[in-house]
Amino acid sequence: MSTLRSDIWCMAFVRRHNDLGHFCVVVRRGDPIAGQVFLEVDHLDGTRSLYTPAPMLSRGEKEGPVFQCRFQRVEPDKVRDRIEQEVAFDPDLWVLGVDLRTDDDLGIEVVAAPETR
Repeated sequence: MSTLRSDIWCMAFVRRHNDLGHFCVVVRRGDPIAGQVFLEVDHLDGTRSLYTPAPMLSRGEKEGPVFQCRFQRVEPDKVRDRIEQEVAFDPDLWVLGVDLRTDDDLGIEVVAAPETR
């Protein structure tokens, strides 16, 4: 099984969402070959959501990037703090930012996330 490079997947994601009329940018560049990708969604109402790579066990037979919703419509500081923690642990991390009013326009595979504290 071959995997797509992180930089190519990120650029395709950004282009696709900008073509759809969503404002999407690379907030942080990571490792071009194998950096993990986090998606920060600004709902334009003062809340944000954070999508992170799903653990391998929860992916099942799915191929390609699979995400889990780590935070759903929370205050922006909570998302920002989590991203800072992850970057301190994994400096190869990518962060993509997208502005969406709804929760279902991302066009990604999402699995159920564990409860967060």
